[in-house]
Amino acid sequence: MKKNISYKLLFLCLLIIGFSSCNIKQKESEKNEISKIENEKAFNSLILKHLNAVQNKDLNTLKSTMSPKGNMELIQPSSEIVYSVDGFMKFHQEWFKVPNWTISTKILSTDIGDKFGVATTEFLYKEPERNGKPYFNRLIVTYTLEKIDNNWYIIKDHASSIEKTIN
Repeated sequence: MKKNISYKLLFLCLLIIGFSSCNIKQKESEKNEISKIENEKAFNSLILKHLNAVQNKDLNTLKSTMSPKGNMELIQPSSEIVYSVDGFMKFHQEWFKVPNWTISTKILSTDIGDKFGVATTEFLYKEPERNGKPYFNRLIVTYTLEKIDNNWYIIKDHASSIEKTIN
């Protein structure tokens, strides 16, 4: 009789351990899913902040989206590569001085990891008049972001012109 009770007690203990183990795994899975969602929200928030800063010609906000390490690659059509945040900011400071241009953007795709992510965007750049005619340039701009101290930052901007006005 004691053996039977011991087996029942052992079986009951194993059941409790098994159920609690499943519960822990479920909670861990839920926590990982929440963490993934928060990571994606933070990534998307940063890329939107960056795009809005470009649209609004806002150098201070733009700089806040850049890597605090100072590393940056800016790749533009028909230009040498710029390899620093300072160079990136200088480029944008000069560009933002050009009057009357507008830009509209949209995010085409993202691939977001734990430490690095990529966003591919479309830019439609317009000037009401360049050399006596309206000007436009449709570009695909791909951004690479790095997570540093739990925050996302832009570390690469690669633009390719797809279609534009011929001057």
